[in-house]
Amino acid sequence: MILFVEYPRCTTCQKARKWLDGHKIEYTARHIKEENPTAAELKEWHEKSGLSLKKFFNTSGQLYRGMELKDKLPGMTEEEQYKLLATDGMLVKRPVVVGDDFVLTGFREKEWEEKMG
Repeated sequence: MILFVEYPRCTTCQKARKWLDGHKIEYTARHIKEENPTAAELKEWHEKSGLSLKKFFNTSGQLYRGMELKDKLPGMTEEEQYKLLATDGMLVKRPVVVGDDFVLTGFREKEWEEKMG
């Protein structure tokens, strides 16, 4: 079963949900604002994903820009970044899809097709 972590009002998340439904992929949906990922989950997902930790940050979000994280992240340890991401779901790039052997952030149809298609 796939975990689909989303912010329902996000248009990218809506497109991603439509893609999952269209491909008849079963998933458990989780509202990122109501049930923010924990630091431990984020660490596990990051390690499983093979992505840079920066890919887990919603770099185009108002909160990210307002906190001036572009300048602060390079000086932070990974543990500090996990804890920061766990403070507010709006800091996390979405949607996040967690499968048995993969984690995807954001919605890029080609990448999703390769992993789940």
